[in-house]
Amino acid sequence: MSENTPKLLARVPITVRWRDMDAMGHVNNAKYISFLEEARVRWMLSVEGVSMSDRIAPVVANTNVNYRAPIVWPNDIVVELYVERLGNSSVTIAHRIVDEKDAAMLYSDGNVVVVWMDTQTGKSAPLPEAIRNASV
Repeated sequence: MSENTPKLLARVPITVRWRDMDAMGHVNNAKYISFLEEARVRWMLSVEGVSMSDRIAPVVANTNVNYRAPIVWPNDIVVELYVERLGNSSVTIAHRIVDEKDAAMLYSDGNVVVVWMDTQTGKSAPLPEAIRNASV
């Protein structure tokens, strides 16, 4: 792996459900964000020492989604998560949504900035070491 290749954090399979569809016959654009959230939470909970209910918790600060191709039902997809950038209190997670059977079929890409914050003060907090270690 070269220094410029982002680290793969997770590949999360997700089955598209009938209710994910909209009147246009494809997955609604807002569902893409739900797929990304599901993948991020699964990854974070797989990191030993990370809890979603601690005083210091992750919040989404920014979401960038590029819609490359419509997802239709029935389908199985995979959300791939990569480290794009580590900050003092944040991690930028690049994502790709691809077809489970053909990873060359790109449905979406982009990134999400997740900031750790103190839930009592509302201020940013240092990125947990467990997340930093899992991201390098």
